[in-house]
Amino acid sequence: MSAPDIDLETGADTDPDTATQAGAAVERARTEVITFGCRLNAYESAVIERNAEAAGLDDAVVVNTCAVTAEAVRQARQTIRRARRDHPGRRIVVTGCAAQVDPGQFAAMAEVDAVIGNQDKLGPAAFEALAAGAAAPVQVTDIMAVREQAGHLIDGFGERARAFVQVQNGCDHRCTFCIIPYGRGNARSTPMGAVVDQIKRLVDRGYGEVVLTGVDLTSYGPDLPGKPSLGRLVQTILAQVPDLARLRISSIDSIEADAALMDAITGDARVMPHLHLSLQAGDDLILKRMKRRHSRADAIAFCQAVRARRPEVAFGADIIAGFPTETEAMFENSLALVDDCDLTWLHVFPFSPRQGTPAARMPQLPKPVRKDRAARLRAAGAARARAFLDRAVGGQVDVLVEKAGRDAAGPFATGHSGQFAPVRLAGSVAPGQIVRARVTARDGDTLLAAPQA
Repeated sequence: MSAPDIDLETGADTDPDTATQAGAAVERARTEVITFGCRLNAYESAVIERNAEAAGLDDAVVVNTCAVTAEAVRQARQTIRRARRDHPGRRIVVTGCAAQVDPGQFAAMAEVDAVIGNQDKLGPAAFEALAAGAAAPVQVTDIMAVREQAGHLIDGFGERARAFVQVQNGCDHRCTFCIIPYGRGNARSTPMGAVVDQIKRLVDRGYGEVVLTGVDLTSYGPDLPGKPSLGRLVQTILAQVPDLARLRISSIDSIEADAALMDAITGDARVMPHLHLSLQAGDDLILKRMKRRHSRADAIAFCQAVRARRPEVAFGADIIAGFPTETEAMFENSLALVDDCDLTWLHVFPFSPRQGTPAARMPQLPKPVRKDRAARLRAAGAARARAFLDRAVGGQVDVLVEKAGRDAAGPFATGHSGQFAPVRLAGSVAPGQIVRARVTARDGDTLLAAPQA
């Protein structure tokens, strides 16, 4: 499975941008949704908001949880308690992967009024029942019985800049460390027509960039008529939505990238030159124990092949530090992979045993060792990111403006370049615009730039 992007430490995967950061609230509707974890959860929070608003549910706080790490679950529980303190008169509803995997632990919390499963949260019935006061305390159906993926059309995502479109859900792989298939179910894909229709609607509403999201994005298509691949989907989007300015592809499993996807990534400037890879480790024995489907050499060869055809591509990657049985030499192979794959944006996870997974039964490394190795990986990633940003100084970037503000120096705007570098623009620029700018300096992890006339 392509591990979802999560940002709990995470420096972590999470996103680079996509998910609402852990503990951050989305308040566009009357019901408040607090989102943890991946881009997919961020997208599904928009579905939850729409369903809650349509049902007239106006007195709830919904916590959309993540189960990738034990820390994610801990933070969710902490947030639930804080939500009860901050909103003593509102109903607290818990959903998401952690709620699907272990609904009992949340139902047992005195602060929680209702638990809703991952599939149930996407339909109107659960929220209609909540609004009517007729909801069961636990509404969690069998996620493994779900066989189809509907296209949930979302017309708004706050300020019209970047929008996320869910094209796939679930995972048929069983990596030994991963609990997510048990929270998301088996792999299933959104029909291409529904994806294209949604993107057309988003472009018509002014969105400049669309991000394709999924749990195991590169497994898209085998369950659909004609068995289209992710590459074919991307090519179809580009052909049928000519007014789409920027298309970004979420985390992919590079070993599953077919020729059509490679052609789209390297041959169309509207596909952003930024790929986030689910690598997880750089040592072949650890990869085997993880039950990954690629080798160290496969990862390096993929990055070299993409960069040979499109040199400006910036790579991000998920890497787990301190997997069970990992020796110092094995860890050094993962550390070296940062240079060997020329990675820019690292999302590092200290290994977190998840109950019920094979890796949780393997010989564990001491927690201080895992934390130390994660810190060393993050330091290597931070150094490479700074070097990447430094090389951008003096050049030009195209920035999707996401937010505008004002401080003592005057108006400014922030956004991301095509390679997903954070950029701060001097002057007043409205969100949603794509602006050509000259980079003048690096300030920490952000490029400073001036819009070009």
